[in-house]
Amino acid sequence: MFRNLVTSLLEHERIETTEAKAKEIRGITEKMITLGKEGSLHARRRALDFIRKKDIVSKLFGDVAGRFSRRPGGYIRIIPTRRRPGDAAELVAVELIERGPASDDVPESVEEDKAS
Repeated sequence: MFRNLVTSLLEHERIETTEAKAKEIRGITEKMITLGKEGSLHARRRALDFIRKKDIVSKLFGDVAGRFSRRPGGYIRIIPTRRRPGDAAELVAVELIERGPASDDVPESVEEDKAS
């Protein structure tokens, strides 16, 4: 379950999950980003052992590691969002601190309106 959550977080750069799961995957995701920053073949193989999707590992070692190259840690932000209907579990949004331009949720037309 944690493998899927970490893979989804690295793929989409923002996910929504319960607070307990978010706190658990924070450390795992930070270790994966640290492996990406290391950049060695051994680090890539360790990341592939956990993540299991080659395209996500390539993104981790290329794009994500480059964005966090000067940051010593703290790559993840946890933001409380709402309570889930049904069991009232506290839901949070988990996102990377520095998100890429392709992962922004704002459509281009809204950005053009702001510029006017």
